[in-house]
Amino acid sequence: MNIGIVGGGIGAMTTALLLTKKGFDITIYEKEDRLGGRLAFEEGARHKIDRGPTIVLLPDMLLEVLEEAGIDRSKVELIPCSPMYDIHYNDGTTFKKWQDTYEQYEEIRKVFPGEEENFPKYMKEMQVAYDLGKPAFLEKSFIRKRDFFTMKNLFTLSRLSAFKSVKRLTQKYFKDERLQHAFSLQTLYIGGAPHQSPGIYSLIPFAEHAFGIWYLKGGYASLVPILEKELTKRGVTIHKNTRVEKLMINDGICKGVRTNKEPVMHDAIVFNGEIPHMESMMQTEPPVQKKSRAYTPSSGCVTVYLGTNKRWSGTSAHQFFLSEDFHSNMTDIFERNKIPEDPSFYVFSPTQLDEEAAPPGESVFYFLIPVPSAGAINWEYETQRLVDQVIEKAESLKFTGLRDSITWKKVRTPLESKQDGLYEGGSFGLAPILKQSGVYRPQMIPYPVENLYAVGASVHPGGGIPIVMQGARLLANYLLKELSDDGRV
Repeated sequence: MNIGIVGGGIGAMTTALLLTKKGFDITIYEKEDRLGGRLAFEEGARHKIDRGPTIVLLPDMLLEVLEEAGIDRSKVELIPCSPMYDIHYNDGTTFKKWQDTYEQYEEIRKVFPGEEENFPKYMKEMQVAYDLGKPAFLEKSFIRKRDFFTMKNLFTLSRLSAFKSVKRLTQKYFKDERLQHAFSLQTLYIGGAPHQSPGIYSLIPFAEHAFGIWYLKGGYASLVPILEKELTKRGVTIHKNTRVEKLMINDGICKGVRTNKEPVMHDAIVFNGEIPHMESMMQTEPPVQKKSRAYTPSSGCVTVYLGTNKRWSGTSAHQFFLSEDFHSNMTDIFERNKIPEDPSFYVFSPTQLDEEAAPPGESVFYFLIPVPSAGAINWEYETQRLVDQVIEKAESLKFTGLRDSITWKKVRTPLESKQDGLYEGGSFGLAPILKQSGVYRPQMIPYPVENLYAVGASVHPGGGIPIVMQGARLLANYLLKELSDDGRV
């Protein structure tokens, strides 16, 4: 069985590894000169740091899928973050998030006295929700809508308060709005607003406490060469600098791809990219019925990468700096489509966990500023002001002497993300809003075309590296079953 995979992101590599274990012949087509997609490094003369994801959630899921794909766990070194991160509020308050339940209880008691009593209730009820939600939604696909709308799933959706927002759900447990933000800002990990993302995504802040936050030594992107080495070892054909221009479809069957070099026939095609871009690539005879719809992109990011000649101690690797009015900040980004006057932002400093992440005595930083996707914003005009504002705030609140210590700086905007192929410049695929979640998100068979499949952040079960890998596992298992039933493998 010969399968072509369009795109070389983590979804593609995981799918390929899982299928080659079963004897499939795989070819990957990647338009860039490297594999990995969002998993990449930004590099200066002396510094290197992840370009995209930095926070490792659901480590067991990550390792389980890798192991199933034939990658030994010993090849991936995960370092626990303790505390998981610090949250700095505009009023000068700092609140630490801990995986340990007792430590978190005590932290809430210290910073938000009187609020701590509801934390055990939060953990107990979220554990029940997670135990119901994981097998119901993360471990199943919904190619047929009736598979989603079962009595059991409707009960689970009710228990997850799926039709409330994550922000509103936290109000059940915490009165102080700052604490509500601390247990709902995690929707930003997948490009969604706390007040817009449905309650099912409350499993993200719970998962932090249940499984912790981890750092992959060397950077998240160091996973890519490990997987690529194994793909090469198994004989997977990898075409880099090769753009797929058309998916060749005839009589409702996908027969192969047309690249910028030549047409190539395959028994099946897996598309690992942004689903909204897929439709323009479908060359069909006769025209196929397409599910034309308006998609909402996730938020964008202005990311700032810094190398410094100074190292700070006694600080967490992950830190969040929240604006005075965080809700208004989110509304500016997700509803008004404007850059906030008082931006919130995230800072990653891996040297706090890994001394080898930068040369001795030096540091490397990653600043992520949530902003609207590319849209109509004049990034050339807005970016420098925004970056200066954020660096100044970080320096005044935490990193004394930061500006004068900078020896390397690089900035990426949603415009660069859009040029790289991310839908409308959104950094996390499709936004995790209700109409793009669960059964309403594109599935592994996104169009009524035989032998055409999809995997990636814009496909159910959604974004985040372990979740995309889980989606690849769902697809691989489906292909093995369906093609075996058809007698093709």
